[in-house]
Amino acid sequence: MNENQLKYFRKILETWKKKIDKKTNQQTVQIQNISENFPDPIDRAVQEEEFNLELRNRDRERKLIEKIDHTLHKIDLKKFGYCVNCKVEIGLRRLEANPIADLCIECKTMDEIREKQIKNHQK
Repeated sequence: MNENQLKYFRKILETWKKKIDKKTNQQTVQIQNISENFPDPIDRAVQEEEFNLELRNRDRERKLIEKIDHTLHKIDLKKFGYCVNCKVEIGLRRLEANPIADLCIECKTMDEIREKQIKNHQK
């Protein structure tokens, strides 16, 4: 992968990370403003469920930021764009669709087939 392509993907990843950070900060302010102590148990339960859903979403976003940071580090090391299984270069179209992809399309397909077989076997 050439320097211009690496810069292109770095910019995509950094923009994505900033967008997630901004969204998280806005949600934190909203939660702090909304937080009330409802006397009605049903209202309190609804609010707690909304907070639980928000926490799950934040955990997903935290994991996504970790993957973005890991991918940015791979760009620094010039190891970005190569499959971790077979070491073949991941296609540009795949990376544009999913810049944090670690597997080429062939390895990802095989990985999904294995997961599906394991799930079917456990049933």
